[in-house]
Order: sequence, then C-alpha cells, then structure tokens
Amino acid sequence: MRRRDFLKTIAAGAALGLCGLDRAWGRQRRPNFVFFLIDDLGRQDLGCYGSPFYETPNIDRLAAQGVRFTNAYAACPVCSPTRASIMTGKYPARLRLTNYIPGARSGKLRSAEYFHYMKLDEVTLAEALQEGGYRTCFLGKWHLGDKPYYPEKQGFDVNIAGDSSGAPPTYFYPYQRGNRSLPGLEEGQSGEYLTDRLTDEALKLIEQNKRRPFLLYLSHYAVHIPLEAKKEMAEWYQAKARRLGLADQPHFATEEDWPKTGAGDEKWRKSLKTRILQDHAVYAAMIESVDESVGRVMKKLDELGIADNTIIFFMSDNGGLATAEGQPTCNLPLRGGKGWLYEGGIREPMIVKWPGTVKPGSTCEEPVISTDFYPTMLEMAVLPPKPRQHVDGESLVPLLKSTGAPRRKAIYWHYPHYSNQGGKPGGAVRVGNFKLIEFYEDNRVELYNLRADLGEQHDLAAEMPEKAAELRRMLHEWRNEVGAVMPQPNPDWKE
Repeated sequence: MRRRDFLKTIAAGAALGLCGLDRAWGRQRRPNFVFFLIDDLGRQDLGCYGSPFYETPNIDRLAAQGVRFTNAYAACPVCSPTRASIMTGKYPARLRLTNYIPGARSGKLRSAEYFHYMKLDEVTLAEALQEGGYRTCFLGKWHLGDKPYYPEKQGFDVNIAGDSSGAPPTYFYPYQRGNRSLPGLEEGQSGEYLTDRLTDEALKLIEQNKRRPFLLYLSHYAVHIPLEAKKEMAEWYQAKARRLGLADQPHFATEEDWPKTGAGDEKWRKSLKTRILQDHAVYAAMIESVDESVGRVMKKLDELGIADNTIIFFMSDNGGLATAEGQPTCNLPLRGGKGWLYEGGIREPMIVKWPGTVKPGSTCEEPVISTDFYPTMLEMAVLPPKPRQHVDGESLVPLLKSTGAPRRKAIYWHYPHYSNQGGKPGGAVRVGNFKLIEFYEDNRVELYNLRADLGEQHDLAAEMPEKAAELRRMLHEWRNEVGAVMPQPNPDWKE
C-alpha cells in the first residue's frame, strides 16, 4: 500500500471513529460487551417477568429489544459459586467453590470443604477477552477471594469496588465501616447512593473505551442486604402499597416446617418464613435504582453511537431473598428462594440483547445456565476456546441465532452446605421437564415435572420410581466426573 493510500485509510478510520480502524480495513469491529450481574434479584422481581409491584421500565425495554429467557439458571443458589461459574464456564463442583465465601454452617452433616477463592490458574472470561484485544472493566461486587484474587489479578484492567466482601458496608457514601472501604470509591459526595455511583463510573469507562472493544462487567451490590434505598423513592413505594391495600393482605406462608432444616439454633429457625407478597418499599426502591442504572447505560451507548455494536447481558446470581434475612421479596409461583435448590433459589431473570441477531421482544424456553456465558461470549467475539480451560457450559450462539440449541442432556447442581436461608445440603439435576433433588442428610429424593408443576408441589418420586432412579444415577455419575466433594457426618450433632 502506498503511503498516501495508507494515510487515507487512517483518515477513514478516524472518520468512522466509533467503529475503529477494523472497519476501515473492511472488517466489523469485535462487539462490545456489557454484562449486568444483579445480586439476589429474584426471577419474579421484574415487570417483564410478571412482578405486580416493582417497576422496571428500562429493564423491560431491554427485554423488548432482546430475548428473555424463561428457563435460565444460576449454577448455585448462593452468590460466590455462580460468580465463579460465569468467570470460568465451569460448574462450581468442578471448581471446588461450592458456597459463598466464607460460609460454614453445620447441622447433621459437616459442610463440605471448598476453596475460599477462585484459583489464579483458571483462564477467566476477562483474561480470554483481554488476550483478544478487549479492554476489561469490573465494577461492583466480586466476592471471589481476598486481595491476591481480586479482579485485577483475574484479567480485568480496571477494578472499581470489587473486593472480598459479599455486601457493601452501606449503600451511602462514605462506603465504609471501621477501616473497611470499597476500593476505588474512597472519594465521593456525602449521601451519594452506591448503585448510582457505580453507574457514574461505568459511564466514564464506556466513554473512555468507545473506540476499542471492551467488556464492562457491572456487578451491582444491589439488591443484596443491607436493605437501604433512597428515602424519597422508598416513600413513593410505601404510598403505592397503601394505595393498593397490600398492608391488609397475608405476607407470609404459615405452614412451613422450619425446625426440620437441621441447622442452627432455635432462634435462627424461628426467624425463617416465606414471603408470599411483593410490597417491600425499600427493596422495590433498590430495584428501581438498578433499573435506572440499566437505562443510563443504554442511553450512553445510544449517545455514543455504539449501541448497535454492543451486546448486553442481564442476569442474577441466585434467587430472590424470600425465606430469611428480612424476607424482602416473594418468588411465587416459584418455591423457596436464595439458598434453596427449589426453583426459587436457582431460576433467574436473564436477558440478552444482540443487535441485528436476536429477534427483539422474543422469548426462549430452552434451559440454560450461568456456565454458558463463557463459551457464548468467546464465540460472539470470534475468539477461539482456551485450550487449557475445560468448559462445562455450552455456547448459546446457535440458540440466539435460531440455528440450534445446546447439545447437553442435563443441567446439574451440587450444594453440599446448609444455607443461611434454611436450605439443606443437596444436589439436583434437570433433564427435559423433569427435575430431581437429592437431600444429602438422608439421601431422600424429590422428583418434579416443571412444565406441569412449576411450583414444585407434587413430588413424583413414588409415582415414577424408574424416572427418579434414572435421574439419581445421572446425578451420581456427574458428581463422580467433576470430583464433587461431599459433606460428612457431624459427630457433634444431636437430634
């Protein structure tokens, strides 16, 4: 190429600006990725998933521009393992990271041992994209280990607010308690709200990286406890609840047999109950702040002219908090919530916007899981799989392009722990419409047909013993294959 022609090419690239030099050479620039990961958001907590109380117009608009998944799952009913599954494409059992860090409640069984960090020899999604020329930015909750395992050690060029904690000290600046503060947010304005501040920082990073491919991983601390919201917003929802007459309606189930949870003292067991009504004003306001965040990011992408080359993912890390720690939300018709292997603990809201590929306003009923993001995003970025990284997930690209579906036969879970929310150690497998849960205390199983019984109220194990045995066998074979660590009898346990 002559020097003059080369300079013309450079000028053309500058004119194209937002599309970068790749288009000047006749190639489409690799897509940007924006990944919203919301903490403890229940599947029923969005308007587009049927919430009768919370208001989420921006997330609903995102769903109208993309595809909404109705059978999307987290790899674990608590946070850290699911977060690791997204970063690695692996099942938590294979990672030996099966509980939130550093959870260790005991009961009839002793909690299985697990790593309290995501190992550095894992090739993370951020590392794979970074090697492919992406600028990688992390904001919000990390919760995958102490300082040696922070985001900047796992492939992220930028880390704002990501540390070992599972919840913020407070949602209002200064974001600190004692000597602890969130990294990168040491300076701020009195009274500013964490969800808003993280979004402010996200918009700056989008602006800074608009001319190159980027991954913006916005992992909000919301809507995790502590339950704190902007005062005027919470007051608005309080008034809404009064207008709807919700105060006079039943709020909690009355027939749960909580003492059989097998862990914790009597005071703790008495604190467990299931919320059956959405009307928590502070929680609703926290959700609205998340919704505003999504809207502001989408607006920035539009303003910069890069929305058409940006793929957006929206996901939660586990089910809504419905049975303990304030019980702020209701997951009905799903059973249970965070910390449980019932659908309320693992089925999630999931949305993907892929401009020019995904049909706007569509829905997908195919079962998918959080391990699938890793291979999906690499294929979207036209990057090869990492040869030294085993991946359990399946790329969703054929599904999103309507050319095929994941080839797997089943989806699996292994949670060998007692959760803070009342859940017992167990495992689960879904094959087609059938789901089996095995409880490790007594090896009891429950079998459900999710198409006919979404609320998991009719246990079919006794009626369909052959089907139950088939799924149990599959679960056991999978546990052996991934090297799942099992809980052990607790010699200190007394009935």
